[in-house]
Amino acid sequence: MTINKKVFTPSPLMVLICGSIILALALGTRQSFGIFLKPMSLDLGYSRETFSFAIALQNLVWGIAQPFTGWIADRYGASKALLIGAVAYVLGLIFMANSSSGIGLTLSAGMLIGIGLGGSSFAVVFGALGRAFDPSKRSLVLGIAGAGASFGMFAMVPYSRFFINYWGWFESLIVLAITCALMFPLSLGLIERKDPLEEKRDTKAALTEAFNHRDFWLLGLGFSVCGFQVVFILTHFAAFIQDNSLSLAVAANALAIIGFSNMFGSYLAGYLGGKYPKSYLLSLIFFLRAIVITVFIAMPITEISVYVFSAAIGLIWLATVPLTNGILASVFGVKYLSTLSGIVFVMHQIGSFTGGWLGGLLFDCTGSYQTIWITTIILSIVAALCYLPIKERSINDLKAELQQKSVSS
Repeated sequence: MTINKKVFTPSPLMVLICGSIILALALGTRQSFGIFLKPMSLDLGYSRETFSFAIALQNLVWGIAQPFTGWIADRYGASKALLIGAVAYVLGLIFMANSSSGIGLTLSAGMLIGIGLGGSSFAVVFGALGRAFDPSKRSLVLGIAGAGASFGMFAMVPYSRFFINYWGWFESLIVLAITCALMFPLSLGLIERKDPLEEKRDTKAALTEAFNHRDFWLLGLGFSVCGFQVVFILTHFAAFIQDNSLSLAVAANALAIIGFSNMFGSYLAGYLGGKYPKSYLLSLIFFLRAIVITVFIAMPITEISVYVFSAAIGLIWLATVPLTNGILASVFGVKYLSTLSGIVFVMHQIGSFTGGWLGGLLFDCTGSYQTIWITTIILSIVAALCYLPIKERSINDLKAELQQKSVSS
C-alpha cells in the first residue's frame, strides 16, 4: 500500500510576502546601527574607528558568507539558509548588547550579525523569488521585495530610536533581537524542494561560465562602489548630522526618510528594469548619486538640506539591487542565482567594509568627513562608466551563436 504525503510548498505570493518581511527585518535592523554609534561609543569608551571597524567587518563577513549561504539556498532551499541566518542574527544582537570591549563588539556586531545577514538578505531571498516567478514578472517582483527592505529601514530606525530614548541602547538591542526572531517562522514561507545530486554536478560549470564572463566582473565592480557609498552613509551619516549641530532626532529621521524614499525607488527600478536595459539604468543611478552628493556637501548643512538629500539619495539607494540581480538572472539564469548573486555581493561588501571603516579612520585623522564625501563622488562616476558596456544577453544564447558561427566557418 502506498501512502501519498502532501508536501507543503508555498505559493509564489507567499514567497514574496515572507521574503519581503524577512528583508525588512534583516536590513531594517542593520540600517539602524548608525544611531547606536554615539551612545555606545560614549558609554563604553569606544573610538569612532572601533565602532566603524566592527560595522565594516560585519559587511565584509556578510559578503564572504553570501556565496556559501547562497549555495545552501540553491542546493537545499532558501528556508535552510534563512534558518542559519536567523540564529546568527539574533545571537549577534544579544551579544552586541552585552559587549563591553572593542573585541566583543567586533565578534558580535561584526562576525555574528555579518553571518546572520549572509543568510537572511538579498542573495537568498532574491534567488527564491527568481525561481518562484515567471521571467516576465521577475524584475517587478525583485523591485517589490527591494521596497520591502526599504520599508524595514523606514520602520526600524524610528523603532530603534524610540527604545534608545526611553530605555537605552542596551534594551533597544534586546528588543531588536526579539523582533528579528520573527524570521524563524517566516522562513517556512520560502521552503523549496531541491535535488542535491543535480546541483552537485552543475555548480562548478556555472561558476566557470560566470568567472569567464567580462560583464560579471563589471557588474561586481560597480556593485562594490554601491557598497562603499551605502555603508559609509549608514554608519556615519547620523554622526555627521550631529557634528553639524543638529539633533539625534534629525539624524534618525534622515535615515528613516532614506528608507521611505527607497520604497518607491526600488519599486520603480524593478518596474523600469522590465522595460529598459538594466545596465543603462544602473549607470544613470550612479551619475545621479554623484550629482546629489555634490550638491549636498556644497551647501550649508541644515535640517531642510539633510531631509532633501535623504529623500533624493533614498530614491536611488537600494535601486541597484533588483537591477543587479535582474541582470544576473537574464544572463546566467535562475538555477544558480543565489550563488552567483552571493559572489557578486562579496564585491559589494568589500566596498562596504572599505567605506564604513575608512569613514571612521579619516574622521579620526582629519576631524572631518569631507575627504570621504569627495571620494564617494569620484567612485560614482567610475561605477557609472563600468555599467555602460554590460549586455543583457543570455549566456546560453551567446554559446549557441558562437557554435553556429563555428559550424558556418
